[in-house]
Amino acid sequence: MSEIAGQTGLRAGASAVVNESYSFACMRCGHGWEQSYEIEHHTDAAGHEFVLYVADGKVVPSPLSKPECHHCDSHVVRIMRPGRVASARDAAHRPTRVPPPAGPVEVPAAGADGEEREHHHWHLSDLLHPFQRKAS
Repeated sequence: MSEIAGQTGLRAGASAVVNESYSFACMRCGHGWEQSYEIEHHTDAAGHEFVLYVADGKVVPSPLSKPECHHCDSHVVRIMRPGRVASARDAAHRPTRVPPPAGPVEVPAAGADGEEREHHHWHLSDLLHPFQRKAS
């Protein structure tokens, strides 16, 4: 982390400021959160360009380099487009319709010609029979 981390407010000298938001999900504990960043584009005295990520008024490390779960400190974090965590939370609180359980299936004992057929117990080999090679 640089020596300017922790400063608050926009820093002077920013040539451009871009707002970006991300959703994060910890793959270890399942914690999800969203964060918005002000990305300040700067040029140093030597003419090299650099960016500062500002979240909640403080300079923070880039969330794309090594994100960390603030719940369990894991670095196995998935980064997603904004709104994914909110939409997952909304879906979890929506009532879901569960279809009624299916009843038993009745199989007619008679064939298409109306003739009674005997009950046949199927085996896996019966089902694979069409795929077996013929001896030459």
